[in-house]
Amino acid sequence: MNAVREGSPFTELLGPIYQKVDAAGLVIGLVAEEKHCNARGIVHGGLLGTLADIAMGYSAAFSTEPPTPIVTTSQTVDYVGKAEKGDWIEVHTDVQKVGRNTAFANCYFHVGSKRIARASAVFSVTAS
Repeated sequence: MNAVREGSPFTELLGPIYQKVDAAGLVIGLVAEEKHCNARGIVHGGLLGTLADIAMGYSAAFSTEPPTPIVTTSQTVDYVGKAEKGDWIEVHTDVQKVGRNTAFANCYFHVGSKRIARASAVFSVTAS
């Protein structure tokens, strides 16, 4: 995986975030640090929600040529496990559709072979 080079000031606070493209699509990853954890030592759900937004947004936007300008309209995250400090978290994306007005995507979070969360989002296509 390579470090994401084109981030925002906000994503710089989270990182480093890594990315690669596999046969199924974009995969992003991050090593969980203390700054990502809540008071109980578990990675905060807000971090996972943010990573979901980044992964699905990048994946949907860059699935077209030229990239489609989009903004998040709605996002849902279901937490089914946990990550802790030191864990490598991978987010695998799946773009359902990028249309003229909306785009749809899903993503799945893994720590090793264990799935810890899934997310889905709807994006609005903005004027170019």
